[in-house]
This record gives sequence, structure tokens and C-alpha cells, in this order.
Amino acid sequence: MKTDEIKTAGHIQRLLREVFGLKRLRPGQQAVLDSVLAGRDTLALMPTGSGKSLCYQLPAAMLDGTVVVVSPLIALMQDQTDKLQDTGLDAAQLNSSLARAEEEAALDSIRARRSDIVFCTPERLATPEFLQLLRRTHVALLVVDEAHCISQWGHDFRPAYLEIGAARAALGRPPVLALTATATEEVVADIARQLDAPSLHVVNTGIYRSNLHYRVIQSTNPREKLALALEIVRETAGAGIVYAATVKAAEEAHALLREAGESVACYHGKLRAVERRQSQQAFMDGACRVLVATNAFGMGIDKPDIRFVLHLQIPATLEAYYQESGRAGRDGAPAVCMLLYLHEDKRVQQYFLARSYPSAAELRQVHEAVLGQAPGRLADLKQALPEMGDLRLKVCLKLLKDGELLRQNRQLCYLAGKAAAKAALFDALAAGYEQKQERDRAALEQMVGYAQSGYCRWKLLLDYFGDETAGVERCGVCDNCLAPPQVQPLPGEWVEPMPASAAFL
Repeated sequence: MKTDEIKTAGHIQRLLREVFGLKRLRPGQQAVLDSVLAGRDTLALMPTGSGKSLCYQLPAAMLDGTVVVVSPLIALMQDQTDKLQDTGLDAAQLNSSLARAEEEAALDSIRARRSDIVFCTPERLATPEFLQLLRRTHVALLVVDEAHCISQWGHDFRPAYLEIGAARAALGRPPVLALTATATEEVVADIARQLDAPSLHVVNTGIYRSNLHYRVIQSTNPREKLALALEIVRETAGAGIVYAATVKAAEEAHALLREAGESVACYHGKLRAVERRQSQQAFMDGACRVLVATNAFGMGIDKPDIRFVLHLQIPATLEAYYQESGRAGRDGAPAVCMLLYLHEDKRVQQYFLARSYPSAAELRQVHEAVLGQAPGRLADLKQALPEMGDLRLKVCLKLLKDGELLRQNRQLCYLAGKAAAKAALFDALAAGYEQKQERDRAALEQMVGYAQSGYCRWKLLLDYFGDETAGVERCGVCDNCLAPPQVQPLPGEWVEPMPASAAFL
């Protein structure tokens, strides 16, 4: 080992003990830290609860400059900021939940270069004013949390993330650390492309968590499914999350559990911000035992003692299911992850998918709006195309950039690109997105196949993600390992339903 490496290792150990109160690093953290401290663009694929946040907190205590952490999770920002203050590191956060005085104090701290870590949303990072402020500081590391959100092939694609690559360029291309629990090969390649990081160094610690026990319970109609949900919640000890795919389903389940006397709160995107905060705080503090939620809740939630996660409806992909179910058992103790499978629930996800894809006509409409603004800021384009919707507009802008029909300047304004705007190009870009539509359909079929399969649940997940690090053929704790069907079907074939009573033994 080189002398400078020995010094770095010693510095890390001292900081672990004296600043973070830890005795040792967890598996995978050392490889990520080595890559980051060497100045390499890095993607860390680490399961929930494996300590991803330390991979940027520790460099923040070592690097000369500011670490900027981009995250969609306001609750995580607040939690991390509070905890970091206790370590002596100065952290600032900028998001929509702050009062005006709090925001001004955070901006003053960044302006004075007092902040070791700055947490911001992707929307804030994309504003020219904030980028200009960051350019006056030295950004030593740009961290992209929940990095799968940047990929159009990912299960939780968020158009707000599409500005991060341009923002990184505007900041002078600081080293980047992307963090996520899961990513297929396609998603990894897309993350590298969106961040303009062709030499992205990938550290993959594997997804296997032996303390998670997976179950699928078949149901034959919505009424039976709700009855099963109530039975499971009653019979399963400890804190738990009940996930629903729609607001309507979440509210129905919440009402049922509340009327049955369960300690339960509700969380979804149509609630007022104050109501969401109250529900989340009640669950995090233990004031309520169960939280019924849509996928608006969960990313980055640091509650280690969740003993069960129950899905009322199938998610759109196995990535989404792994992410959401993986919020259980972060303390390493056994936890159960259950899916109530009703075949007709597949239609809900099909409906969501059908609304996600722009047409050639919409691409041309957005392109003409940009040229009419000359140059066009995102806010101006939203006003010019109010019927487009925020998500669809940003997807169109991404596709037009990919096709070189648009580009962005340092202020992140949209301008005419390198290519001429020919009708065939709009058709080709829209057709290219049809490939995503087909892949999304295939991903949903794989989710259905998982729900119907008689094979080891963990083996199915590991095979889907191409993860061979665990070497698991049979986990021994899932429903299919504990009570194998008499005939092992091929993935996707129907399996005789498992008795509900056996699902939460």
C-alpha cells in the first residue's frame, strides 16, 4: 500500500471513530470511498440499509470544498441535516418545505462557504440562480441520490433529474457519486450517459438481504384481498407499510384498518403537505404502527424497525417491488415482504404506462415552442404549453436533446440544436420511445411472472438483476422454499395459490 493510501486509510478510521462514532465500515463502503477520494466518477449499487449516506458524508469531512447532494427526498434532507449537525459538519438544505428565513440562512451559509454538505432537490439544482451561487464556491463532489430516477429505463424515472447532467457541466464537471439500491445493466448505462460519465466506475455490493422473507398470497376478488390485508396486519407484529398503487385503494385500505381499530395513518400525493408530514412523523415516531401509502412515500426513509411491507397491488416492475419491499428490516432483524396478488390489478399498471409516452406531434410542438421563446427557460415553456403537463414536457425536452434538436446553455435555457428539425427526426424519436413502452410492458409481465412463480423468490430477484454475488439457489425462508408447489412451473406460469394463513407464519 502506498504512503498516501495508508494516510487516507488512517484518516478514514479516525473520522469514523471520532466524528461518526463508528468502529468499522460496512461491506462495499471502502470500495466506494476509495473511488470517490481518487476523484473517479462512481456509481454505488448498495441495498437499502447498507450505509450509502456515509459514502458522501465521510468525503465531505475530507475534501477541500462543498459536497452537493441532489435528492428528491425532503424528509431525508431534514433527517440528514439534523444528524450531521451533531457530528460537527455543517449542512444546508434547500427545498420547498423551508420558510423564507430558513432559506435565506441556508443561502448565506453556502455563499460564505461554511457548508460542508448542501442538500437540494433536482428542481433547485436546475435553477440558474442557484447554479451561479454554487459556481462561486468549489464543488468538490456532486452526489446524485436515488440515481435510478435519472434513467428513462428505470422503474422510477423522474424528469426533474434530466437537468442534472447539464447542471454538472455548468459547475465545471466536478466528480460525481451516483447512489441507488438497484439498477439493471440498461439503467447503469443510461445513468452514465445522462451524467456524461463515460468512465463511470461501478461498485456493486449485491442486492441479497437474508433477513427479508418474501411471500405472495393469491386473492380472487377485491373484497377478499382487503379482508386478507386486514388479517395480515392484525397477525403481523411490529411496524409496517401497506402499499397501494392508487390513491383510491390507499384510502379504502386506510379506512378499513382504522375502522377495525388498527393504529394507522395514510400518505399519498393528493394529501396536503402538512397532512403528509403529520402522517410520516407519526409513523417514524411510532405514534402509529401502520402506514398505508402510495409510492409517494418511502425513498430514503430511515426507519430501521419496519417488520413488514405489504403490497395490495403489484408494482409496475421488480425494481419498484424490491425498492419498496426493501424498506423492511433495515436493522438486520427478520422482516416479511408480502404481495397480495389479484390478476386484474395488472390493468392498473397498464393504465399508468399508457399515459407515459409522447407522440411525434407533441415533440414537434415542444420544439416549436422552444424556438418561439429563443432561448426558452423551462418556466416559460410550461406557460406556453399548459396542456402538456410537467412530466410530459420534460420527457419531450429530453428526447429532443438526445436527438440533438435542442441543446442547453450554461443558464440551462433551451436553444436550437445541431440537427435540422426534419419531420422524420420527430417520428424517429417518438418511435425510439416506443422501445421503452415495449420494455415497460415486458417488465410488468416479469412482475406478474414473479407473483405467479413457484420458484424461490430471492432466486427470481437475483436472476432478474443479474446478481451472482450471493450464490443463492434457495433462500429457505420465502413461501415457495417453505412450502414448495408440487410441480415447479416455469416463471410466468400459474401456481396453485398458497393458503393465506401460511403467508405470515
